[in-house]
Amino acid sequence: MTDTGLDPRVQELLDREEIRALITAYCNAADRHDHAKMRTLYHEDAIDDHGAFFCGPAMEFIDKLPEIQAPMEILHHNVTTINLAIDGDYAEGEVYLLAMHRARTPDGPIDVLVGGRYFDKYERRNGAWKFLHRAIVTDWANVHAPSIIDRDHPFLAGSKFGQPGPGDPSYDFFRLLKRGD
Repeated sequence: MTDTGLDPRVQELLDREEIRALITAYCNAADRHDHAKMRTLYHEDAIDDHGAFFCGPAMEFIDKLPEIQAPMEILHHNVTTINLAIDGDYAEGEVYLLAMHRARTPDGPIDVLVGGRYFDKYERRNGAWKFLHRAIVTDWANVHAPSIIDRDHPFLAGSKFGQPGPGDPSYDFFRLLKRGD
């Protein structure tokens, strides 16, 4: 552990905030299909376990994301409860999430709302916290086939709609929350 000279309680607060920022950056990268950003969140030797989608080296998982995400019309990850334990340059987290997916299938679009948790191991290297191992656990899912999402409803007329990639309105709106970094 790097000795910062700070009160240990202050250092723990800083570490917690850096890890929370890592967790939320993951959600943004996943939802925008921003694979370059996703790559910066994991250590080179990290592991990712996304169940049936992929289990193995995180960089290989990120290489497969274009294929995995191809049918995803909407991805919307939301983290809620974040339980962290920190020991020097190593930390663990149990992160609750709600993840909405709208995916194309041969029978038409479906909606899948997943309630689950990430089991995370983090490590600080060269002053930066990154994922060392991330596993997803599904606690429940709500599936609608066909999809019940209606973005054409008159109530939404004139709304901006989020989408994967640089066509998302956030790319033009923000100056400080840069995309693809």
